[in-house]
Parts: sequence; C-alpha cells; structure tokens
Amino acid sequence: MKKFIYIIVISTIIMTSCTKDFEDINTNPNAPVSVQPSLLLRQVMYDFGEQMSYEGFVAGDLLAQHRTALDFNLFDRHDLKSPQLGGNPWPIFYTNLRDNEILLKQSRTTTAFAVYEGPALILKAYMAAGLTDLFGDVPYFDAFNGVDGTVTPKYNLQEDIYQNENGILDNLDKGIAAIQKYTGSIPLDGDILYNGNLEAWVKFANSLKIKYLIRISAKVDVANALQTLFNEGNYIQNNAENAVFDFTNSEPNSFRLAQLRVGDFNNFVLSETMEEILIDLNDTRIYKLFRPFANSNSNEFKGLINGINSSTTSIAISDYSLAGTAFREDTSTLDANFMTAWETSFLLAEAAEKGFINTNSETLYTTGVTQAFAYWNTNLPATYLTGNANFNAVGKTPLEQIITQKWIASIINGYEGWVEFRRTGFPALKNVSASLNNELIPVRMPYPAEAASLNQDNYKIAEAATNGNSLDVKVWWNE
Repeated sequence: MKKFIYIIVISTIIMTSCTKDFEDINTNPNAPVSVQPSLLLRQVMYDFGEQMSYEGFVAGDLLAQHRTALDFNLFDRHDLKSPQLGGNPWPIFYTNLRDNEILLKQSRTTTAFAVYEGPALILKAYMAAGLTDLFGDVPYFDAFNGVDGTVTPKYNLQEDIYQNENGILDNLDKGIAAIQKYTGSIPLDGDILYNGNLEAWVKFANSLKIKYLIRISAKVDVANALQTLFNEGNYIQNNAENAVFDFTNSEPNSFRLAQLRVGDFNNFVLSETMEEILIDLNDTRIYKLFRPFANSNSNEFKGLINGINSSTTSIAISDYSLAGTAFREDTSTLDANFMTAWETSFLLAEAAEKGFINTNSETLYTTGVTQAFAYWNTNLPATYLTGNANFNAVGKTPLEQIITQKWIASIINGYEGWVEFRRTGFPALKNVSASLNNELIPVRMPYPAEAASLNQDNYKIAEAATNGNSLDVKVWWNE
C-alpha cells in the first residue's frame, strides 16, 4: 500500500477594492479566484475518498448488510429519506464534481495544466457513475458549469449519462486519449492515488470501463468491448496497481470513525447477514473486519439482524461484534478505495461466466479471492477455496460465488455492496427487523430535500418519473 501525508490546504487569492461599483460591492472579497490544480486534484480525491469511506461505513454497509446500527437507525430500517449519522451522499458527489470541473477547465485553458485533463476526465466518470448508480436520473450534463451555466439543470436519463457524448464511458475514453497524447514535461502533482504515474491512470480508467460495461450489460451488448479490454490487458491486475490512498493513524488523515467519539463507533455492529456468510465460508477475514463480542468466552462472533426498532428493543453492545481495529485503533491499514485488482478480477470472472469474454471464469475467481484476502491483510487459508467458497460449491452458482466474494471485500467501499446486490440479487439479504419500507429492500437512493428546494421545477419531473421519489423504482440498468 502507498503511504502519503496529505493535509488538504486550498490557497486563495484575496481581492479587495475601494470602488463603489455595484458588482465589486457585491463580490465576496474572500472568495477563491483561482486554485492551483495540484491542490484542487488532491482536494477532490481526498475529500471524495474520505467522505465516501465514512458514508460506506455508516450507511452503505447498512444497506449492504455488512453491519447494522443499534441506535439512530431509521436509515437501517430503510427510511432512507431520514439520513442520520450518514446517508445523504448527494452533496458529496456534487461538491466534488463541481470542483473537478474547475480542474478540467483549467487543464483545457492553460497549457501548463494540460497534464490534468486525463485524470480530471477519469475522476468525472468515476464520480458520475457512483452518483447515477445510487439515484438514477440526475442533473449531469448542465450541472457543473457554474457561472457559465444554469443553477437549475434538468435531470438527465441514466442511460444518456452512461452512453452519450461527455458521459461516463465517453469521458473514460477521452481521459485515456488525453493522457496518451500528453507530451509535456510538467508532472501531475497532487496525485495521492498514483503519485503522478500517468500509465497507472490509464489502467485505472480501463478497469473502470470494465466495471461500467458490466454494470449496463443487461441493457447493452458489451461483449466486444469487454473482449478487447481483456485481450489488451492494460487494466489493474495486481494490488500494487490499486487506485487507493491510505488513511493514517493520526488526525487529520485518519479514518473519520477514529476521530469521532467512541459512542458513534460503538453504534455499529456486525450484521447477522455478514456473520452467517463469513462463518459459513470459514472466512478468516472476520478477524480483520470485526472483533469477538465482549461477552464471548471462546473468541466468538455474533451479528444482529438489521433494522431493529431501538425504541422498543433493548440491545447490549457487549452481546455483538464491533468493527475491527482497522476502523479505529489502526486506520493506517485502511484504504479509501476507488478501484482494485480484486474488483477487476471478479468483474472479469463474471464476464467470462456470462460468455462476454473468452477465458476461464474459475481462474479469475481464484485470482480475485487471493487478491481480496491480501488486500485485507489476511492470509488465505489453504482449504478456503476447496470448502464452501469453492467456485462450484454444491447449492451455489458460480455467479453467486463471484458476487458474494466481491460483496465481502467491498465493505466500507461507498455503497458498492448494495449496488451489486441490486444488480445481481447476490448475496441474499434479509428483510430488516422493523421495516419502514413495507418489507422491501430499497433499489435506489431517494433524491434529498435540497434537490427539491433548490431546483424545484426539474425535481418535480424526476419525482414523477420515480413514482413520488420512491425507493422501490429501479434505475435504468436494473429494470
């Protein structure tokens, strides 16, 4: 894993004026006029990675049933319109997409900043995909132009955001092309993912292309594109190439749950769903991801069913397993995860299993499992892949095995485990204990209140298209 110290500082140019001109009087004298692209790149990557890792712990993991909440748990009961300790990633996406757009414009208007164009396009594709995968149709094409555009952009269809010019797949292609045509000598500063290695950014982009082609594969013929990417082999293939940055053991760059009071951390315990899957697989990662419950006499783990009604159910923390030390005491072993070798291997294993590419799916599955154990700093037991994790285990399908392994490894990685469940149905999640969504597991995030208040006319159209901003209306790639 790469080690960086990256305290984020954004410098500002202070402008003052004595003129009585109306425009000058109504200009904030402390507003940033320009920011060095190296600082902006670092800011976008760190802010998005840090905030979505926190969101992944306190909200994404609840939806994916990796862990559950003892209190403040309306969200865990699937009232997603009432975010509590987390659960509203909308401003995280839009703030960072806006800042990234500033970086992209700088790269296209200032020759000295041209090296930033490719990474900015790749980051835009990455964040846009995360946004639309959660919410469905969202403001996109006209949403990040600031003073040059509209403050009330219309909502674009998810299929257009993925496939149209300047959309997700197109921006990945353009990002790769921008990197490959760059011949300048100015380095990519501020890069906390790859320390300025542009070839690594191309591999990152190609792994993202594999991911997003698989994601829309129920709607679009993606076989030729995937086979080409696989044949070229220029994607993330080992953990040394992962698009991640490490947290540290001290503030301000430690994982946020290490910085908050212990009561917030102890509010989250092992989910019964996660416990049953890990125990069934004899999966030793349970010792890394969780800790034996306090009242255990024999190093045992115990999970709680998701979505209890905490106002009527009394729960003792000591009876359930808390998150492992990597999430609080030793966060230097924890990553903010953008894209990894294990995820790429599992995606290609799925592609092979579905006949999109011509290769052995079991070999890719084995590679993905091996990489995922290494990623979580856990030795792979010699018998693991011959037991219930066997690719051809009785009562399981290869696809279920692939997605289940990806689900385990994706803990705290934003909302990825829940997104993959929505797409594939694996692993089987449980109905929550005290559902506030008619016993249904949500299939999309609701638009937040600020979307309605700040862009009311366009919001009303999107609200109508989602049956009143329902949690139960599938996004385009999942219909």
